[in-house]
Amino acid sequence: MNDVFLVNPLRTPVGKYGGQLSKVRPDDLAALVLKEVVSRINLPSETIDDVILGCANQAGEDNRNIARMAALLAGFPQSVPGVTV
Repeated sequence: MNDVFLVNPLRTPVGKYGGQLSKVRPDDLAALVLKEVVSRINLPSETIDDVILGCANQAGEDNRNIARMAALLAGFPQSVPGVTV
């Protein structure tokens, strides 16, 4: 088993129901966070082994693996898996 490190915890913005963020997909928001994390610590995305992302509500159109989609949208290699919890 590999060691696990939480390198730079960030979160997406919080909005009101039906507010300005209601038209923004959660994987797009999460991709921005992932890009910011690797930027802040100057970490090449190729060195990341896994993406584990929490999402409170995955319903309707957003009913997919948001962590995997966010990793791909952030430009991570296809070999990096993503798990949504």
